[in-house]
Amino acid sequence: MTTTARPVPIRTDRLLLRAFELADGPARLAWQSRPDVARWLMRDPLDAVSVLVGIRRGQEGRLAEADDRLLLAVARLDDGVLVGEVSARLDDVGSGQVEVGWVFDPVHSGRGYATEAAAALVEELFSRHGAHRVFARLLEGNDASERLCRRLGMRREAHLRENELWRGEWTSELVYARLASDPVLGGAAGATTAAAVPGATTGAGAGESVADGPA
Repeated sequence: MTTTARPVPIRTDRLLLRAFELADGPARLAWQSRPDVARWLMRDPLDAVSVLVGIRRGQEGRLAEADDRLLLAVARLDDGVLVGEVSARLDDVGSGQVEVGWVFDPVHSGRGYATEAAAALVEELFSRHGAHRVFARLLEGNDASERLCRRLGMRREAHLRENELWRGEWTSELVYARLASDPVLGGAAGATTAAAVPGATTGAGAGESVADGPA
């Protein structure tokens, strides 16, 4: 797998995936402070301070060593409005295993932004970074993200029954994955193709790798 400390932003027909800036704090807080979003990440909603801490960490992000993370803002190209975020975590360098995740503002649901952004990130990981396997972990019951995984051409590899105890309740986890050699299915193929935009800083995941948010 080809690793890098400074991946470039990714442009699609409608979106730009780029590093977060501190000025993006209020926009990111809009979705990260929502209880209906945080529940799928198995944590409390974030406050303004936590959001900014995540952005600062993201500005130092890279994919070079195991557990390195990227956190990228997803902005509309036409007006620059932020609609969500995508992330990647390098699970293993030698075998090219990368975990991806997404969190999108429910206000912008139903427009296909999550599918378009996640597809662009996945294709970037395969084509530019040489990932062998890209996977996502999500809570059972997160139907929107499960549908998104299928649109990305991922296959369900595991159903981990009651594998984690959270706030006194057992939760179950689903694992979806796609190999570089797998054919691109209809949903992923329908998303716009990513194109690199030169000269950008990177972002890093803030531990929010569990898939979430409407597609």
